[in-house]
Amino acid sequence: MRTLLACIAVIAVPLASEATAQEPEAPTPADFAGNWMGTLDVGAAQLRLRFVFAEGDDGLTAEVFSLDQGNAQVPVATTTLNGATITLSMPAAGAAYEGSLSTEDGKITGTFTQAGADFPLVLERVSEDDVTPRRPQNPVEPYPYLAEDVTYPNPDGGHTMAGTFTRPTDGGPFPAVVLISGSGPQDRDEALMDHRPFLVLADHLTRRGIAVLRYDDRGVGQSTGTFATATTPDFASDALAAVAYLKTRDDVNPAAVGLAGHSEGGVVAPIAAAESDDVSFIVLMAGTGVNGERILYAQAALILRAGGATEEAIASNRARQERIFGVLKSEPDPERAAREIEAIIRASLETATDEELAQAGVTDSASADAVIAAQVQQVNTPWFRYFLTYDPAETLEQVTVPVLAINGEKDLQVPWEENLREIEAALQRGGNTRYEIRAFPDLNHLFQHSETGAPSEYQAIEETWSVEVMEAIADWILRTVGG
Repeated sequence: MRTLLACIAVIAVPLASEATAQEPEAPTPADFAGNWMGTLDVGAAQLRLRFVFAEGDDGLTAEVFSLDQGNAQVPVATTTLNGATITLSMPAAGAAYEGSLSTEDGKITGTFTQAGADFPLVLERVSEDDVTPRRPQNPVEPYPYLAEDVTYPNPDGGHTMAGTFTRPTDGGPFPAVVLISGSGPQDRDEALMDHRPFLVLADHLTRRGIAVLRYDDRGVGQSTGTFATATTPDFASDALAAVAYLKTRDDVNPAAVGLAGHSEGGVVAPIAAAESDDVSFIVLMAGTGVNGERILYAQAALILRAGGATEEAIASNRARQERIFGVLKSEPDPERAAREIEAIIRASLETATDEELAQAGVTDSASADAVIAAQVQQVNTPWFRYFLTYDPAETLEQVTVPVLAINGEKDLQVPWEENLREIEAALQRGGNTRYEIRAFPDLNHLFQHSETGAPSEYQAIEETWSVEVMEAIADWILRTVGG
């Protein structure tokens, strides 16, 4: 599920070191070589950076990776060693780092600078194992089941979908479920922050005797088509294409094919189920029961509050959201809407504090223009306009197949109480009595056990999926359609 929180980019600043009466022997390149890691506090998030220094023919070379941003590499243009001080320039990211190696504690203490904002950053030497996030639930080949890469058409969209089909090796035909990812361009594993949630879930369900199809979103990975202009009903069309494909397979029970959607996928699944009699059941994993506008107001407040924002700042953000959403609902022309939204954001930056500007990466007019353009682009899309006003409850009233709706009680992106309540109320209004509603304590939006539920925790948590939740899903599917 997308958020409307501004992303703070990462980069660094020079830190002058004081001279002492007796200078220790200058470190050599060998003293720097190896893996180093430090945590950048950018206010809204804690970002872990990994630095890899290596000796080369021309001196030290450096690589920088942002572990909490998908292990993304930050290109380093130059690396300079002057005594105990090392300096890195990263112009592609508008960043730099300068730090000094201490002979007393063995740490590199310095400053990371990006877009004119300075952030203290202390690096400590680590082993390779320390910088590779542990993902103990990721299955390792050979799998004790069939795993097959497949393609199939979506005639409605005129494109081809690609995914992975898994099933037990013995028996069949099997009940089957299609996994539908959350918002944003997702691959078949719904990979994010080194987690592969759908790989882990598919593995668990297949070991329990359920066939699973997970696929790359249209325009992502091996799937063709265009993602940028698609809206939620388009994604429902892709899900139904997956159902149609499964019903052609001899190893799948055609009367027991369902959908399991995570986050926005939990909005897609009811649309597909209401449209087609081929869907036998749906599982809503952190799905929504209210429109996107209500979701985004609640989401922003919860995440900002978890990050330590004041109530005044939360109220200010809410007011800005209301103005922007008002434009999107009243102005259908994207160009005119863009100009109005730009004016709203620019006005808010003019009244922002220096700390707020630094957190947003705004240091001058050029960086302000970049921040404004990114935020306008984020909301002024066909998908966002649809999501903002679409009421999933109206569709849920039309769903007649069995429904399992689950949420984590620490989910800050789709708050559990309101959404599970509205999902149940809609099913009741439609006369559907075949449903189960469950809230799981201590679980976040990804169904991980968490402390606060804040998205900033996702990367650091080793668990990818709560086993209790995966068991609950498997048990419910097998009770509902047999296996």
